[in-house]
Formats: sequence, C-alpha cells, structure tokens
Amino acid sequence: MVAELVRGQNHPLTRTRLEILISAEVPVLVAAALGDEGGRVHDGYGIAHHGAPVLPGIEVPRAAAAEHRLSADLGELSEAVHRLTVLLALPGSAARFGATAAPRATVTDADGTEIVRFTLAGLDAESAVVALELYRRQGGWKVRAVGQGYAEGLTALLADLGLPGAREVAEAMHEAGRLGAALAAAPPNARRSEGGPVDYAHPERRASPQPQPQPQPQPQPVAGDAPGWSMEERLYHQVWGMFEDLARSTAALRSAADFAAARLDRELDEALADPRARIGGAGDAARKAARAKHDELMGRARAAHDRDLAQLTAEAEVVEPALPPAYARWDSPVWHGHRMPTEAPLALRLGDLHLPESASLHIPMLVRLPLERGLWVDSGATPADFTDSAERRRLALEVAVALAARLLAVHPVEEFSVEVIDPAGAGAGPLGALTRTGALTGPPARGAAGVAQALESLTRRVDLVRMAIGGGATEALPDGFDTAQRLLMVNDFPRGFDDRALTRLRFLADEGPAVGVHLMLVADRADAGEYGPLLDPLWRSLTRLTPSPDDHFADPWVGHSWTFEPSLPPLGGAVLQQVLRVVAAARIKGK
Repeated sequence: MVAELVRGQNHPLTRTRLEILISAEVPVLVAAALGDEGGRVHDGYGIAHHGAPVLPGIEVPRAAAAEHRLSADLGELSEAVHRLTVLLALPGSAARFGATAAPRATVTDADGTEIVRFTLAGLDAESAVVALELYRRQGGWKVRAVGQGYAEGLTALLADLGLPGAREVAEAMHEAGRLGAALAAAPPNARRSEGGPVDYAHPERRASPQPQPQPQPQPQPVAGDAPGWSMEERLYHQVWGMFEDLARSTAALRSAADFAAARLDRELDEALADPRARIGGAGDAARKAARAKHDELMGRARAAHDRDLAQLTAEAEVVEPALPPAYARWDSPVWHGHRMPTEAPLALRLGDLHLPESASLHIPMLVRLPLERGLWVDSGATPADFTDSAERRRLALEVAVALAARLLAVHPVEEFSVEVIDPAGAGAGPLGALTRTGALTGPPARGAAGVAQALESLTRRVDLVRMAIGGGATEALPDGFDTAQRLLMVNDFPRGFDDRALTRLRFLADEGPAVGVHLMLVADRADAGEYGPLLDPLWRSLTRLTPSPDDHFADPWVGHSWTFEPSLPPLGGAVLQQVLRVVAAARIKGK
C-alpha cells in the first residue's frame, strides 16, 4: 500500500532500485546531491543535474520539464554516500513555487509499484526546495519527506548542504538548464523538429487552472512502525530512528542558523564597506534588509524544526507506553505485576538523551545486549553540578543499583547474576535494595582480601571459558558449571585495589564481555590520579554515565553533544523493591 507522507515523515525502503517521479505545473530543474553522514556535499561532482546527469547509482533528466523521472540504484552508491537528496529549482529569476500548484514527488520500485507520495504544499516565495532525502539507516535505506524551501534560491540550498562554491555550482546548473528551457518555449514546429510532440493548443486560449492539492492530515504515529522480526526489535529500531531524526532535524536548524548568521555578517560588512553608506538612509536600509532576510530564514528554519519536533513528540507519546521492561522507564505500568521473562532482551535502557533545542523530548538511550563495553557511573564533580562529594557518590551508586536491578529483572532466572565489591562498606545504604531482597549471589566483598578473592574467582572463570571456546570444547566445562552472565559492580573504585587487583580488573574489562562477564564501576576518576596514565585505557574502554544531566554523548551522524539523564525509579523505591523481590522469589523457586 502506498504511503502518503507529510513533511518530516519517513518510510522504510525495502528495494534499492527505485524511480523518483516529479510532477509540477511548470517546468522545473531537478538534481540529486550525494552527501556524507552529515548530509554534506563536498564538491560539485557530488551533484547529478541536467548538465551532468549521470553519477554512479543515479541518473536525472537532462532538461527542465514539468514531469521528471529519476533513476536510482542505491546498491550502486559508494559506501561514503549516506544521503541522496532530491532538489527542485525554478529556472526563472523571478519565479516562485507559491505561484503554481504544489509539486508532487512519488517513489516507486523498478516495476513501477508506488511506495510513497509527497505533495510539497505550503511553499510561497521559494524558488528552490529539497523535496526528498533517501538515507541509510541500520544497514538499510529510508526516505524522508522534507519540503524545505529557499527563497534565496538554489545557491542558498546548495550552501545549506555544505557545498563549497555553492554560487558557482548553482549558476552552472542554471546555465545548463537554459537550453532545455529554450526548447520548451520554442514554437510547436520547432519542438517537432527536435522530435517532440506537436502542441495543438490554441495560442490565445488559457488552460483552466488545476485545483491545488490540499495538505493531507498528518497520520497518527504507530508504535512498532519500523523493520524487525519481533515487536521488541521493531521498537528498538523505531527508538533509534527517532534519535536519528531528531539529530538530523537539529542539524538542519543549526546549519540554517550558521548560514543565516554568516550571510548577515557578510551583508552588513558589504553595507558598511562604502564610507558613504555608513550614515544616512541607504546604509540603514541595507542593514534593515539584511536583518530581515536573516530573520525570515531563521523563522522558516525554526518552523520546520518545530514541525519535526511535534511529530517526534507525538511518536514518543505512543512509543513510550508500548516499550517492554528492558526499554521502559521505571514509572511505566509494565513494571507493575512484573514476571520474569523466558528469553533475554535485545537491548537495555541506560537512561534518556535530549538536545537543548528540544529539551522536552527525551529519547531512550538503548544499548544492545550482551554488553560489549563495561559501564562507568561517574561519581566525580562536573562544572554544572554543585552537589557535595558524598551526595554525588550516593547518587552514582543509586544509578548503578537501578541498572543492576534492571539487568536482573529482564533476564530469565539463573541466566544473569550480580556480584558487588564495596571495599570500605561505603555503599551499604543504596546497596541495601539488592542485599535485603537476596538478589545478589552473595554479600558484597569487603576489604583488600575480599577484593582479591572476588577478582581471582572471576579471572579464573574468564580464563576457563576462553580456553574452552578457543579449543572448541565448551562441553568439557566442569559439571554444574554456572553459565549465567555476571555483572561485577565495583563501588568506590579504586579504594581497596592494589597493583595486582588493578591488573585483574583491566583483564576483566578487556576479556570479560566476550565470555559473559561484565564490569560496572562507580568511581571518581580523580581518585585514581595517583596511578597516572596507568588506568587511562580502562576509562576509555567503559561507557561513562552520570547521576545528573550531563552533555557528554556525541551521535555518530552529525556529532551533536547530547545530554544524558539516568533512568531512576520514582522516589521511595517501591517499584525497585517490588521488582527485586520478584527476582529473588524466582531464584528460590528455580532451585
């Protein structure tokens, strides 16, 4: 069934050989830009247009026309290409899309079966517009309806894509299109001599105006609207799709802001370059016009971002209640009446992520399981956090306890266990949630002797399993060998650790995840300063989490600094205690 998209919506593409049909009331120029992970186009050779219509994997029409057909083979694109952007531009200098019926874009497969349609409604003074984006996602491709217009024309659009020399490239594209426009305007017999159809229309009879397509109502978002074999997998991909969509929408807003500011500075400099214009009405008018253009561009950019944000917020409102326990917030109803699962989850929620431009929209931070990297809950001070040291250590340990409880609750009985090292007993308060319910394999290890014993036991375990796997003899493991995954939680690190213990801990961090032994440190890095750079590889190998909001995560697409907030139970801890009691009861029943 064909999907009718509205601006900002996306849709998965299951085929790589596609055709993109563009229909407009007047002749338009069509081009396709090939961009990197951030959507940036590095030079003019990354744009297929009527003057250079063929690039590997893409072919566009050779002239301006009212009907266009672009051919795309996404499988033929270079691995460096992460986004294919379809652009439309009007050839005339005074032309604007608002004076014509809204253009329409349709994506079909190679057999002509329609996949998505998009009507570029709402355009006014714009003479160039980004119609569609086809972009890589989780090993596949998706298409997004964009509809971002530019009143400044093709030059501004190309500059927004990061293209160096955007003005020169835009002029070359318009120049290459003038021949096609001239042929389109030629008399009927001239067009016929070129092999085109004869125009039998009466020269003084105007065609009746076509009704302009009305914007379609935005469809209600649906939980699980992403590829996957199970609902859990579809929700996982949908959450990270929301993360990527917010990253790209924010990147577009920031890019527009940078472009608008740079253009404003340039135009103000030009206005002041002539000493005669620095005073009087001419200079004031030039400065006023420059600021008006800046405000107009930013207004459109913010409006587009607000529409994206509204759509993502609506999606979050239906996705969040549908998340399973491994992905859900602690205040979700799924935790009431929780039962131990029969299968391990695909991923785990560590907390939430958000950006300053959209602080109200929180995207769950999901990591795949089993954990490939250890976790480090940072109990050290940050510039934006003014809590005292003792309080921050307590908060950090509460984050670690909540994560350990979640891991225990979402794994089948006897398939995951937690051990704790608390050398000085400083974490007795927060750790009580685990110890009182009997959710741990044993009491926390205390003192230097307890640290050494716990690390030696886990080191032997990792060595044994590694040798069995390496020799292809896992069946030779001792009878009754506990194959459950282990999480070692270390509080107040590196207190109680000597050089030998540190060496073993680094071994567990490096080799443990591959054989089911995972590490979570609760530590202030400054406390390990006496070891110098010895522990730097350990810190770098762990995923840093914070007990209070901190903007230290960067996404892989555009490099935004995302603010992380931990996932904590509501005040009082009743939900956490209830879930841990279910874990403990299931263990007793399974023995």
